[in-house]
Parts: sequence; C-alpha cells; structure tokens
Amino acid sequence: MYGTLALFWTATGRGFPFGENDPDGDASLLRGLPAEAGAPLFAAVLVATAVAAVGMAGQPRVRLRGAPRTLLLAFGWTVVAALLLVVPDARLLTVAGYAPMLVIGAPFGWPDVDYAEIFTWPLANMAFSVAGGLLLARALLSWQFRTAGACVSCGRSGRARGWASVGSAARWGRWATYLAAAIPVAYALTRFAWLAAALLGWSDGHLEEFDGDAVVWVGAGLGAFAVVGAVLTVGLVRPWGEVFPRWVVGLAGRRVPVMLAVVPATVVAVFVTSASLGLLTSGVLWDLAAGEGSWLALPMLLWPAWGAALALATLAHYLRRRGACPRCGLSG
Repeated sequence: MYGTLALFWTATGRGFPFGENDPDGDASLLRGLPAEAGAPLFAAVLVATAVAAVGMAGQPRVRLRGAPRTLLLAFGWTVVAALLLVVPDARLLTVAGYAPMLVIGAPFGWPDVDYAEIFTWPLANMAFSVAGGLLLARALLSWQFRTAGACVSCGRSGRARGWASVGSAARWGRWATYLAAAIPVAYALTRFAWLAAALLGWSDGHLEEFDGDAVVWVGAGLGAFAVVGAVLTVGLVRPWGEVFPRWVVGLAGRRVPVMLAVVPATVVAVFVTSASLGLLTSGVLWDLAAGEGSWLALPMLLWPAWGAALALATLAHYLRRRGACPRCGLSG
C-alpha cells in the first residue's frame, strides 16, 4: 500500500513528505533529498519489497538456498533498517514524549499548541514507515527461520544454546536493562535541575533562551515521563514485570503478557535510535551541546547507547520469558 502511495508521488510530483519538501526536517537523515529523486526511489524500493514479500509467501520459499537466499535476506533487512532508522527522525520520539501531556492537558487547554503543527504529513509517514518496518521484519524473520529449517514461529530447531539460552539472556539482559534505564534518568535529572534553577532564579541569563515558563514545565514533564520509562524498563528484569503486582486492580497476580512489554519497548528503542542518528548526523545536537545550557543536551549524546541497550534488554526479556513454543513445542 505504501508503495502505491510512493508511485502516486512519482507520477504526480506531489505529496512526497521528506527531504526538501519537509520544512522541519533539519534533523532528518533524509534532509536535502529532492522530491524528484526521493519519490521514485521510495517507489522502486517499496514495490520491489512488495514483490519479494509475495515471493516469500509462495510455495517455492523453502527451496531457496545459498546466494539467492542470502541476497534476498540482505535486501529485506536493509529495507527494514531504512524504514525503522532512516525514514523516521526525532519528531516521533518528541511526540511520544509529549503525548501524555497533550492528552491530559487537552481538556484544560494546556499546553497552548496548534495540533496541526504537531501532527503533520511527514510525521504520519514516519509512523507508517515504522509500522511497515516492524511488520516486514516479522515476515522476513519468519521466512528466514523457515528457510533455515527452524520453527517459523520461534526460530528454534533444538534447545536454545549460547547467548539465546534462558540463563545467558538473563545475565547479559540485566546489564543491558540497567544501562537502558540509567540514560533516561540522567536526561530527567537535567530537566529537573533546569526546573529548580528556573524556580529559584539561578539561571542568571545563561539559560535565557530556555527560560520560558511553559518550556521549563514541559521539559520537567518530559523528565518525569523519562523516569516512568526508566522504571518500566527495570521491570524487564524484575518480578513485577512478569506478574502484575497487588495494586493493579483486576490483574493482580496474573502473568504479564510477554508482548505487552516487548512491543512498546521495541517501538521506543526504534524511536530513540532513529532520533539519535538524525540528531548526531545533522549537527543539531552538537550545536546544542556547544552552546548555552550545553548540560541540557549532553545526556542526549548517549541516546544511541540507550536505543541499543533497550533493544537488547527487550530481546533478553523475550528470550527469557517466551517459554515453550505452541507451534513446535520446543523450549529453553
């Protein structure tokens, strides 16, 4: 479907949402991409991906071996990486961070924002890209498992060994989880310090461009939600992340569905990683880090590590809790 939309962009010369057509794309990896090149590039890649996906779903799928299989997998995973990490930028993470404030404050008219300036055509296409990338990744992974002679659902062809075993995943997953929780806490501390400085009048002009009341409180709100995210991240390795605690009315004592943790954590890992790639390569983050109030930007330099650590923590949580496969019956 998205490929059809890209064909429309190519045929009409209208609607391409990225590159030179994106007025707010300074921190995008696609910045500067002309529509004349971008639209047909998107169309060609997406249509080719659709054809490949149809081929994977056909009967000949199990016969593909050697170099053709490797090339098809390389193409597929390259497209997945582009959809998840190249097309999106920091705006998805920003909106995700602002979402609780926008939802809670909307009935009270706060914050005073124009929603049409937030939920834009480029943002919608980034969301489509992430959704498509995740769906393609799942389909590609199933095909990769099937053509390797493993279970199409879990990928196991025997008892899991090495890094994928339950014991090993518990060990390396713990380190990844604590790192993934520590970085947003560092980010939150700078936002709380910023709020304290503003309330106590300690900014003495050094944060003049950041000192608006609304900006400070929004920053503090983002810090608060970063702490909430860090706590939920720690839940990936804690008992209350596997069984609902007593204070969760109606669910206390029940097992937390694995995907209830895996899906949102995966999405956040994608958002963080894509945001960090755009910010670091565009120079936007470096300019912030070198200017006034640089300490506000310094924790953001750790975002690539945050995204990678959260992805690993999520994978470890899945490997540790997936249990016996309902399709093949294998466990471990």
